[in-house]
Order: sequence, then C-alpha cells, then structure tokens
Amino acid sequence: MKALVIGGAKSGYGASLLLQKLGYEVVLVSRDDFKGSEELENLGIKVILDDTETDVYDAYDLVVKNPGIPNNHQLVKRFDTVYNEIEIAFNHHTKGKYYAISGTNGKTTTTTLLHEMLKRKSEGALLAGNIGIALSEMIYKLGNEPVDVALEISAFQMEGAPNFAPEVYALLNLTPDHLDRFKDEESYYKAKLTPIKKAKWFIRNLDDKNIARLTIKDEHTLDVSLSNDADIYIQDGAGYFKETKLFDLDILKVVGEHNIFNALVASSMAYLANVAIEDIRYVLSNFKGVEHRLEYVDEIDGVRYYNDSKATNPESTEVALKSFDQSVILLAGGYDKKISFDILKDYPIKLAILYGESKYQLAKIFKNYILVENLEEAMKVAQEKSTKGDVVLLSPACASYDQFENFETRGNLFKDIVKSLK
Repeated sequence: MKALVIGGAKSGYGASLLLQKLGYEVVLVSRDDFKGSEELENLGIKVILDDTETDVYDAYDLVVKNPGIPNNHQLVKRFDTVYNEIEIAFNHHTKGKYYAISGTNGKTTTTTLLHEMLKRKSEGALLAGNIGIALSEMIYKLGNEPVDVALEISAFQMEGAPNFAPEVYALLNLTPDHLDRFKDEESYYKAKLTPIKKAKWFIRNLDDKNIARLTIKDEHTLDVSLSNDADIYIQDGAGYFKETKLFDLDILKVVGEHNIFNALVASSMAYLANVAIEDIRYVLSNFKGVEHRLEYVDEIDGVRYYNDSKATNPESTEVALKSFDQSVILLAGGYDKKISFDILKDYPIKLAILYGESKYQLAKIFKNYILVENLEEAMKVAQEKSTKGDVVLLSPACASYDQFENFETRGNLFKDIVKSLK
C-alpha cells in the first residue's frame, strides 16, 4: 500500500509516522523543509521538498494533507479523496474516547481546561489537535490503547474527516473567519457543523445567533447558555448541568463572562466523561489561563504588558479589549484573512500601533493610530507613548503567518522584547 502526505510541519510529520506504522509505503511532499524531515528520511519515508511537479505522482491508495494546505492546491486537486491526520488517527485509535471542541474563539482555553479535568480521572489523558499537537503523532506513540482525548479541532481539520465521531462535540461560537480559504461565511460555518451528526452528545451555544440559526435541538443536543433556559446554565452564582451543581463561580481565577462560559462547557464535558465533581472543581479553582491568551507578562515603570497573540480574529481581540478598564495601547495587525474589522470600531483605546499585511485595513477602524513595519517597531513606539497606568496589549486580530511561523512565535517575541525593556 502507498500513501501520499501533502504538507510537512507537525501534521505531516505525525501522519507519516503513523501511516508507516500501519504498513504504508509513505511519500511526503512539502514546499518547505520542516523539523523532523531528516528523521523521516532515516526511517525510510521519502521526503520531496518540491510540491510543484505534480505530474511525477502516480496512483496512491491513500492521500492525506496538512490542514494548512488549501483544497485548491494544484497537487491536492489531482485526487478525488483527500483525508487529514485527524481521520487517520481516529480510525486507528478505536479504543479511544474523544471530546472535541471547536468554534471561532475560546477553543484553546476550553480544551486545556477539559484536559486538566480528564487528567484527574486518568493521568494518561491526551491533549491534541489544533492546539499545536498532532493527534497522529500521539497515537503513533500510544498505539490503540483506551484513553480519553481532549481535542481542539478547527474547520480545516474537519475537512477530510468523514468518520470522526466524538463522544461529545462542543461548538462554542461562530463568527466569520478564514474567508481567505472558504468561499463565504456559510461554507465556513458548514465545516464547523460536520461532526454534529456523528457525535454521541452535541453541546451547542444557545446564545450564539449563528449556531442557533444553523442547528436544531434533538435528543442528543445539550444547550448551554449564560442567559437563556438551557441544559447547562448559571443560577444563583453557580454553574449547573441540568439539576447537578458543578461549581460556584467564585472559585474561578480567570475573569470575564467568556471564561465563565468556557468553564461551563469544559466542566459539562468532563462530567459526561465521568470525571468526579470534586476534581472538576479542583481544576477550576487552580486554572490561571493559557499561554498567549490574555497572558500577563510584566509591569515596567507602571505600564502592564499583556500577550494575547492567540487573538487571530477581531472577535477575539474584542474579548481582550472588554477585559480592561485602563487606558490601552493596542498592538495589532498581521496576515489578511479578508475579514471585516468593524467590530473593533467603538472601543476607546488610547492608541493603536498597527503593523503587518493588514495594517492599512485596520487603520480605517481606529481614530488614533501609528503605522509601523513589524512587531519590534511597534514595541518601540509603545514604550515611547505609554505612561504609568497604561496597558500595552498585543492582540493582533489577525493570523500571524505574514511575518511569523505561528502565533506562538509572535507571542514569544513579544514576551522577549518586554523582558529586554527591563
């Protein structure tokens, strides 16, 4: 059997390892070199660093692509059926139980919370998916062993995963995103709805108008809401799953309504996974947030610096801006995903320092702004313009890959620059 993997990076690397373990003769083709390519070649996997010569590829029994590769890529278009690494890992890992989380915003925080809860039940619980850990590599190492998996899954990862059937699928929210890859908003939304029919339980956000419009309440649907009648809800300062009290709100260390919602979803999924309520409460009372999401970095000369590099769309940046009463200097910009930034118009920030590919679009949104070329220049200006009591907030509202490999690299650079200011 022969398998073709299109695209390297973590997903391509993990898929290649797992496919070889399953008995396939594997060829990986990538436009760029990537970490682990030499290791794959040493294992007998052929790595081709040129994805343009499509006529050299003959018939394959299986084709898998990195979710970052668009469907209109000239090599992808040669094949009628193309899977992704989530599908390959799930089909092999028949003894696993999957608890999947998606949405435009909040995925990483909620998935991380859920994983911490699942670990209280069993230390071997896995964390994988769009959070930056290839599921296929995890299953390559683990084998077909019974284990709970907290999976953050993106719209791209749902393409080519027709058999994916989680125990619970939670859809947190739906706002326009990735319109550089999807032909319109509805196509993006449709991708996010893919796992619903196969999931044992579907948790839907009743407060989200798009989710309410596009989904129906049936026997396997559990509604969650902060303000409406629902199966999962807030009452008298506590979070409930039907009649069962899961936690008191005052134990939460993270702030904001969005984090109350994330805690409701994660604790309900953990409850469905038979995690003890005392363990759910223990995790919630000790959870301080995730890296690159409204992450406090330092205070220098009375100015506080926050890293929100994971804010890759305007809705996420809006959540960040709502979290501060202080005067905010916003650092924003990056890869242009062809989406609107209008949602950010009404926020009274002190100054926007804009950089990257989308800076001119963002300049139409803010009254007070300065244009620079990159994050390093933005930080120099922020230091010059900030005064005691200000917040300097990196919340780009854009993807990172015009100037960075990923949002983690962007956030780490921001933190390194803050440290250097001392």
